[in-house]
Amino acid sequence: MNRGEAIGLIEAIGLATAIEAADAAVKSANVRLIGYEACKGDGMSTIKVAGDIGAVKAAVDAATAACAKGRGVWGTKVIARPSEGIEKLIYNNQTVGYTPPIEPKAEVVTTEENEEPAEEIIEE
Repeated sequence: MNRGEAIGLIEAIGLATAIEAADAAVKSANVRLIGYEACKGDGMSTIKVAGDIGAVKAAVDAATAACAKGRGVWGTKVIARPSEGIEKLIYNNQTVGYTPPIEPKAEVVTTEENEEPAEEIIEE
């Protein structure tokens, strides 16, 4: 998650409605689709988007309007500058479509114990 990046959450009733919400959100504004999380009960799914605060607000509004004719949206939330602790709730292994970034492995360089540093001798 980029510092200063806003998060948008859209709780849609039904998977088809959630897909429609995600489609409307990413088509209407310059936001990144993080993924969706299937919630327990009533077939709800939470769509997660991220981006600039204005774009996230526009995306959430567009998703809400697009789903008004279907089963609807249960609730929405836009978080302008989420706290660092919120990151674990948004970016988790239950979010379908989200792939955690692969951290680069540190390369370990070993030297022999008896090896001495070479000294350069310059003759005049």
